[in-house]
Amino acid sequence: MLPGVNDDQLLRYSRHILLDEIGVDGQARLLAGHALVIGAGGLGSPVALYLGTAGVGRITLVDHDSVDVTNLQRQIAHNLARVGQPKAESARQTIAAINPDVQVIAVARRADAAWLDAAVREADVVVDCSDNFQTRHEVNAACVRHATPLVSGAAIGFDGQVSVYDTRQPGAPCYACIFPAEATFEEVRCATMGVFAPLVGIIGTVQAAEALKLLAGVGESLAGRLQMLDARTMEWTEIRLARQAACAVCGGGPPG
Repeated sequence: MLPGVNDDQLLRYSRHILLDEIGVDGQARLLAGHALVIGAGGLGSPVALYLGTAGVGRITLVDHDSVDVTNLQRQIAHNLARVGQPKAESARQTIAAINPDVQVIAVARRADAAWLDAAVREADVVVDCSDNFQTRHEVNAACVRHATPLVSGAAIGFDGQVSVYDTRQPGAPCYACIFPAEATFEEVRCATMGVFAPLVGIIGTVQAAEALKLLAGVGESLAGRLQMLDARTMEWTEIRLARQAACAVCGGGPPG
């Protein structure tokens, strides 16, 4: 038995350990892992809960917003009693009620570029659950700089998308290769357009799965592939992505 996996953990995580691809070694890697989750809203809720229940040893959860009653339609980490509380702290309490052994650091602030540079450096995987292009680009830049894999998701209306940006892999793009900062994208918010409640759960759960695979060192990630979901028909579409030589962030080359 590897250090850090005690008898209680062998029981709690037995359904993971029974999987040949994970086993005791993979669970030990999860217990030793550190995930940085950007956002504790619709996407961040299932991400944080699944990382916590799966036994990721350390989760840093950052969100500057507070729980509002309109969030409760889809943001499953929160409840009515926590309206007005910081979302990061609310999610921390929910994880603690399920798995108190996981260390959750709740950070109630905006994840700006300077803060991200220090936080990403300490993480083994970053899960971007933010809802604006500026934050996504700042998260991506920090991940490229520190060669940290990034699991990125988005959801609005009935449409969702998810991918992994891991420039450690030859030819794999960063987020800016696909969505350049200088390009013009229409930024829409849930408050004005709405969002189908289970959609954020579907996309967030895929993000959690990709993060767990990366931490445990199992399977093949979505790096180089963008999956898009139309929940109206429940149809998934996948496109292949390549690193762009002219990318202003990763420069089309390896990190560093």
